[in-house]
Amino acid sequence: MITDAATGTAIDEVATGIYRISTAVPPTMVPGGFSFNRILVTGNQPLLFHTGPRGMAALTMGAITKVMPVSKLRWIGFSHYENDECGALNLLLSAAPDARPVCGTVNNMVNGDAFDREAKALADGERLELGDRSFRWLDAPHLPHAWECGYLFEETSRTLLCGDLLTQPGDKTPPVTSGDILGPSEAMRSGLDYFAHGRDTAALLQKLIALQPKLLACMHGSSYAGDGAALLTALATALAKG
Repeated sequence: MITDAATGTAIDEVATGIYRISTAVPPTMVPGGFSFNRILVTGNQPLLFHTGPRGMAALTMGAITKVMPVSKLRWIGFSHYENDECGALNLLLSAAPDARPVCGTVNNMVNGDAFDREAKALADGERLELGDRSFRWLDAPHLPHAWECGYLFEETSRTLLCGDLLTQPGDKTPPVTSGDILGPSEAMRSGLDYFAHGRDTAALLQKLIALQPKLLACMHGSSYAGDGAALLTALATALAKG
């Protein structure tokens, strides 16, 4: 569903009660085009993962209102501290008086002073129980980048909110696909390597593979529905080759 005609911002349900909010950037601005996604998980205590850049705050909130009032948000999470991850955080907190940031303990330690409201800091493996949904935080330092990097796994739907993993180029990616997203992601990485290639990359990927996710909700490009463990295993193989 298009929520802003000028930018083409859209909100689409990619799993039951889980929505991708996507704003495309055309090839005239970024070669090949690009997309910035935010993931809205509805339920008893709605959670938004990624806020989009500060300049897209109005677009993010406009899309949310097509599903629920912004004021009903209870949690705003993000993988690591970067403008497209959490640039609009404080603006969203202003619009959602009962919402709290949620992130990893390292993120809170090094960046918490930038949040207008105290964050819920989760340790590796710690759960966030929201009644009808249960999330688990996974520390993933430097995967693909940033010491404070980590992900949320929604256990009911087996959805991995996987941030910058499997970043795909293009401004016309479908909301969700069961097709190949590793190929486009690897093509982008070959030209602009945004992976840190940290010491623990292989072990961290194995931790994510063990979750057996059914949906990989990507921050850039399409979400992937299917055998998430197999896709992450293929990513691990590709990274091991350099």
